Amino acid sequence: MDKSLGDGASDAVDTMAISGLPGQYEQRTKDVIVRVEPEYLAEQSSPTDGRFIWAYTVEIDNQSAHDLRVTGRYWHIADSRGQVQEVRGQGVVGETPVVKAGEQFRYTSGAPLSAPSGMMSGSYRVEPETGEPYDIDIPVFLLDSPFEGTLFN
Repeated sequence: MDKSLGDGASDAVDTMAISGLPGQYEQRTKDVIVRVEPEYLAEQSSPTDGRFIWAYTVEIDNQSAHDLRVTGRYWHIADSRGQVQEVRGQGVVGETPVVKAGEQFRYTSGAPLSAPSGMMSGSYRVEPETGEPYDIDIPVFLLDSPFEGTLFN
């Protein structure tokens, strides 16, 4: 992270990798790794009413030499019926956390879908203690419920 803090696009490694656990996805941008693990919440879902609820746990692993403040988020959510939602907001889960150099920040949030399956991706806006703000990528991750015959993956 000692080089220029641009938008991260040129240094991003495009990895939609399962990192050892089924259903865990990982993406590296510069010296920051974002891991996501989605989980279908059957007890909160109602397939007969077209309500499919997902939780996803995100870990932001700051492997850089600088503390980073997460100041914004962007989500692209697409369901298996072609409906797309875009969500932008400040921080994450009501916070603008500082992820110290060499540490991780972890949180869980949720997403409702009106279709049995879908996928999400996005980015976080981070501000280093020195330098310009930049975006880190959130990997594309799949939301495949047991109620759909044709899945995204």
